[in-house]
Amino acid sequence: MTAGEQYERFEHLVRLSWALHALGVCTSLVLPVTGQPVLEVRSVSGSLVRITVIWRSGWVFTWRPWWARLWLWNKWVVAHADNAADIILAEVSA
Repeated sequence: MTAGEQYERFEHLVRLSWALHALGVCTSLVLPVTGQPVLEVRSVSGSLVRITVIWRSGWVFTWRPWWARLWLWNKWVVAHADNAADIILAEVSA
């Protein structure tokens, strides 16, 4: 992964974090020493949801475990969508 791609992932997560913040959701951006950055959001039930950005013919947010991404396609939203925060909030609140 190039430095530009890493920056783009970070930029998408920061933008999503601010959009969720505007909706009254507390988020934490985690930047591990190794691995990719993730955005952590507490669901209504109190469980921790980790949102990542992956490339799938364009950048998308996903909140499924890495192994579920291989066959579960319904837990993602296009990163450039204007309503990405609303969609993720609805999923996390369900």
